[in-house]
Amino acid sequence: MSDELSPEMLEEATPDLLTLEDEDGKEVTFEVIDATEVNGTRYLAVIPYQEDPESLQEEAELILMRIGTDDQGEYMDIVDDDEELLTVGKVFEERLRAMYDIDDSELD
Repeated sequence: MSDELSPEMLEEATPDLLTLEDEDGKEVTFEVIDATEVNGTRYLAVIPYQEDPESLQEEAELILMRIGTDDQGEYMDIVDDDEELLTVGKVFEERLRAMYDIDDSELD
């Protein structure tokens, strides 16, 4: 078996990154973990990106972002409405459990 990575393996290993500018004008990079649509609105589940794997936090903060459009084009907002956060959070929780094959007994 070869130790070389195929182009397909490299593509799978490359994180999907998203760089946004915060309200102070500072660029912040996130790794997109998942994307889905809930009730006709598109959402992203992201975590702050750490380039160095050694510095990765074991429990990185998952941030849910809403994708919307206005007369200037597409924009993203952090979901901060409690009801919307609960609804969308449950959808992502189910999707991520299936994606990463997480069992409830593993969480204790």
